[in-house]
Amino acid sequence: MDRRSFLLSTSTLVLSQLLFGCGGNKPTQLKVQLLKGSIPSQLVNQFRNGLQQQAQLKFAPVEQIQDLFQQLQNWQQKPKSIDEQGWSRFIPFRQGQKTADADLVTLGDYWLKAAIEQKLIQPLQEVQGNQLKQWSVLDEKWKKLVTRNDQGNLDTQGKVWGAPYRWGSTVIVYNRDKLEELGWIPKDWSDLWRDGMQQRISLLNQPREVIGLVLKKLGRSYNTENIDQVPDLEKELQTLNQQVKFYSSNNYIEPLIMGDTWLAVGWSSDVLQVLGRYPQLGAVIPQSGTAIWADLWVRPAGITKNTLSDQWIDFCWQPSIAKQISVLTKSNSPISTNITASDIQEPLRSLLQSDRQVFDKSEFLLPLSPSIIKQYESLFAKMKV
Repeated sequence: MDRRSFLLSTSTLVLSQLLFGCGGNKPTQLKVQLLKGSIPSQLVNQFRNGLQQQAQLKFAPVEQIQDLFQQLQNWQQKPKSIDEQGWSRFIPFRQGQKTADADLVTLGDYWLKAAIEQKLIQPLQEVQGNQLKQWSVLDEKWKKLVTRNDQGNLDTQGKVWGAPYRWGSTVIVYNRDKLEELGWIPKDWSDLWRDGMQQRISLLNQPREVIGLVLKKLGRSYNTENIDQVPDLEKELQTLNQQVKFYSSNNYIEPLIMGDTWLAVGWSSDVLQVLGRYPQLGAVIPQSGTAIWADLWVRPAGITKNTLSDQWIDFCWQPSIAKQISVLTKSNSPISTNITASDIQEPLRSLLQSDRQVFDKSEFLLPLSPSIIKQYESLFAKMKV
């Protein structure tokens, strides 16, 4: 899943290199490559001002999670031989370019298994370790998500491979004017099958998301493995396909604004950017639960751990900072904050004020075996015929 192509149009965190302190000693460095728009720029200044030692901070925003994952891969590629390097070996500062150039990197939870399997990252700590002082503030759901074995699968006896700092969900977004004419607004996945919606819906072009929402409607899990044994699944998918005008993971908002579609399934990170600007749009988290995603801090393989990286993670987990990340980047926080309705624009409240019961019914898209993934892809292709 390339989750909304991981594009965020929120405020840009400019590449910053902040120096403070003086003297001849080389300052401690913290280099972070992060998803653009996922950390407000003022928080970097707050973190810098709270440090007690001289330090050099370098935060580089990147447009897409996929680019960050590929960067992790590039850093682990074997260096070229002397002959292959040619004249480049005589160019100053070219040595060791394949070495990871960041202490921390943003990664989506969906990519975590692949990053561990490919040895692109290293653990942040052992489960029983206490390097991350704020670890205890996390809900168990988040701890389980990032505690994995060396194959990248969930394992309560594993190691901690990531630090979630914000999250979002798959939601229903709709044209309020059009649906009010029909006398209803959506509340759950079952509303996608309503009469009068034929060729009025767009769905994400993602097998796990689409088949997952149908499984949820049927009272099953997004992570169901034996989908060939789920009664009525194929029939429900075929009926739903008759409601669908198109499938897209990138371009589903504009048709909704224009009235070409009346309802779409999309990611909260996309939807929250437009709700305040287009009053005809409404959005809801399905009551029976949905898919949720998280942005995590991970440590590239081969990087020597420094105390600043742990301090940054703990900083992001402080309630006051977590609140700013949530409000300013239009996302949810993995820790409890004292966000109130007045902190959030009214159109955004339905997505940012989490209902605990709905959250408990919601699920991460967990790793499945290659054979099971092929089943999902095959069924999804059959659905769209």
